[in-house]
Amino acid sequence: MSRIEIPASIDAAPETSRPLLRQVEKQLGGVPNLFRLVAKSPAALDGYLGLSGALGKGRLPAATRERIALAIAEFNGCAYCLSAHTYLAASLPDEEIAANRAGRSNDARADVAVRFALKVAATRGHVAHEDLTALRAADYDDALIIEIVQHVALNIWTNYLNEVAGTDIDFPAVAPGVAA
Repeated sequence: MSRIEIPASIDAAPETSRPLLRQVEKQLGGVPNLFRLVAKSPAALDGYLGLSGALGKGRLPAATRERIALAIAEFNGCAYCLSAHTYLAASLPDEEIAANRAGRSNDARADVAVRFALKVAATRGHVAHEDLTALRAADYDDALIIEIVQHVALNIWTNYLNEVAGTDIDFPAVAPGVAA
């Protein structure tokens, strides 16, 4: 059971969060617990959706974004995010999802991004010059490097929030620490 009360419905959320939650419902066909949790703070929901939406318009491929989310969720031991992103990454082969959870990818170019993302999280941003050189050698320019760092930050935020709240998992449950 969640340690922070999650509004049971859109109508139970703060009034200023409701239009944003209706947009989520329209996009996803439902409103996952994370969104209703964040809706307790209309400012936080607006910020989360704004950053998430902006990054969705970035140049980093959707599959790479999911790979990063899986690696960061596993690293942080966040069962909610690991479950959600495993569900969202269903188009990726099981072997790829297992590799992502282990902080790598079977796709050579994506592997560089996933490894870098995990290093950003593990070192709290104190990466080596060689890490940036490896990204650039894999054709990641400065704009893409910035997008990767923002994806790491956004995923860390959702991981931490879900761990603090003990958010009830509303996706097929996946336990951290079971990656190959």
